[in-house]
Amino acid sequence: MRNTGSTALAARPVTRDLAAAVVAFTPDDLPAAVLHEAKRSLFNVLAVAIGASRHPGVDAILRVARETGGSAVAPVAGRSVRADAHFAALANGFAAHVDDYDDTHLLTVIHPAAASFATVLALAAATVPTGAAAMRAFVLGCEIALRLGVAISPEHYDDGWHITGTCGTIGAAVAAAALLGLGAPATVRAIGIAASSTVGQREAFGRMTKAYHAGKAAANGVLAATLAGRGFGAPEDALEAPGGLADALAHAHRIGALDTDLHANFELAKNTYKPYPCGIVAHPAIDAAVALAARIGSVSAVEAVIVHCNPLVPELMGNLTPADGLQARFSAVHGVTMGLRDGTVGLAQYDDALVTAEDVSALRARVRLDPDAQMPRAAARVSVRLKDGTSVEEAVTNARGSLERPLTDAELNAKAEALIEPVLPGRTPALRMSISELAKADDLAALIAAVTP
Repeated sequence: MRNTGSTALAARPVTRDLAAAVVAFTPDDLPAAVLHEAKRSLFNVLAVAIGASRHPGVDAILRVARETGGSAVAPVAGRSVRADAHFAALANGFAAHVDDYDDTHLLTVIHPAAASFATVLALAAATVPTGAAAMRAFVLGCEIALRLGVAISPEHYDDGWHITGTCGTIGAAVAAAALLGLGAPATVRAIGIAASSTVGQREAFGRMTKAYHAGKAAANGVLAATLAGRGFGAPEDALEAPGGLADALAHAHRIGALDTDLHANFELAKNTYKPYPCGIVAHPAIDAAVALAARIGSVSAVEAVIVHCNPLVPELMGNLTPADGLQARFSAVHGVTMGLRDGTVGLAQYDDALVTAEDVSALRARVRLDPDAQMPRAAARVSVRLKDGTSVEEAVTNARGSLERPLTDAELNAKAEALIEPVLPGRTPALRMSISELAKADDLAALIAAVTP
């Protein structure tokens, strides 16, 4: 067992306290502002999943589902086919995360909605929840993943784990337990089973396996809660025990201080939404590049570009020569290049053919990252030297989409529309309305109709 030093292992029964709080939680416990943010989270993640629903990774998952899966009853966003609960959770969670366009909780860098919404859709046919019950499960899944993340951050992420897959599995198990109507003892078991099912390392960034982590978190959470409901056993102290989840996944943690009061201090209220489909640490630099595009005119005039940034940028997004769109999402120099070249950075700027185009590669080679430990993570400064000897510069203190500069409801709707309409023409208003009215809906029929052909 590793030495956790000053962050001693918890003496209190965290897992049991958490399960009791989850079972006792009602929709009335959700403040109006948090409910509004939950609706934004759900709207954003469904749009992102629909936008990525034709991805080859989704095709592969659904092919395996046809070959090996069970009864095809669960919807897959953006697709006319259905799958069993396991593969539907895997496909939906994967689609929600593969474009790196989903929501982000900045303190923990967890993308909470992918696994949580995928869990709700996976169990919709089996549990037939009201809209309020579905929203309750979605919120609980997101919130518990985030609170666990707070207790083990930043050490867990720094140790190389992909926190969306690890904490997301626990959140998904809680969401599934809520939908299945499990009592406190069974919810304890669901958390315990999920603690033995966590998934994901940061080494997968830039590959399909990164998004697999989010999908597998949902699938594992569904399985954990279903097994728990059938009496499958698990430790009652899986989160806090010596050698348990927190101890194993972080070289230091504060699991004993995990907040199990689900009446205030909602982490979901601190969720943010990406304006660019790539790693979030590059967003300040991309903001600066987009602002500079109009000032430099043609990129043929660019001699050199220096990106003054936090050291986390090259650590997480230091790929200088990405070979495809997935790799480019973890190339800060590519994002800056496209911002300067096109004055906008969306899905089109991560097209595989564009990433490897000769002119893009040549411009990208002129961009250099200059990490500075004094530069805040939320800030960046981009300096462009032009061939005529002049220079232009743009500094960003807080990126668009951050808590300080959040996307408005109108901006979020525009993002969703751009993702949904090419796949499901005309559906954006129906999806927006179904989520707006979800808490009063008798079932998920309107929501599912809005996200499937």
